[in-house]
Amino acid sequence: MSVSCILAIIPARGGSKGIPRKNLADLCGKPLIAWSIETGNELVRLGAVERAIVSTDDEEIAHVARAHGADVPFMRPAELASDTAKATGYVIHAIDALAEMGETYDAVMLLQPTAPIRDAATVAEATKRFRAGGADSLISCYQEDYINELVMYVDEGNGFICPKTPLHNKGVRRQEHGPVMVRNGAIYIVRSAYVRATGQLVCDRPMLMRMRKIDSIDVDTPDDLTLLRAVLCR
Repeated sequence: MSVSCILAIIPARGGSKGIPRKNLADLCGKPLIAWSIETGNELVRLGAVERAIVSTDDEEIAHVARAHGADVPFMRPAELASDTAKATGYVIHAIDALAEMGETYDAVMLLQPTAPIRDAATVAEATKRFRAGGADSLISCYQEDYINELVMYVDEGNGFICPKTPLHNKGVRRQEHGPVMVRNGAIYIVRSAYVRATGQLVCDRPMLMRMRKIDSIDVDTPDDLTLLRAVLCR
């Protein structure tokens, strides 16, 4: 089934715990969310998506978003912005809210403010591939040549760690296990029907949009924000 209309959603809840008010944190002289708003608006201009909106439960975020050119057509219910709320909840809410306004979308793209290093041309190419590929979803990833289960351990909390795989100390060389693709959070595209049917954003065999590792900073901690500023605010 072909995909014609894509809705871009910039999700920005107000209750961030790791970095309080994270979406409004300063990044090179403008709030973090503004970077994704600019990308979304450029995608509309390029015709890659039909509409780009901000979904938030927070009045201040909505005000700041609009001041930076965002389309904020509704407020997200508080129950869809809690620490335990799943992304599919606000995605379906957005689809339903816009359907009540007479708009329907075949697919949804997420532009998370926490992963702002993405250029509109790259995202537009992702939409082009998705439309032509026939998959239920597409995600952006970077290639990791070293980190994999062979070097991963679980902290037991007692001064010891447990290996993720029994091969961790068998001397397997990096060249033998090969690279892996790591989801970086910058681009998600998913068919609306798939979200409704499964409650998931990523299918079992998603399409790939490659991005550079240096462009794959996803802000969850203060250290991530410091690194992002070092990369972007030069």
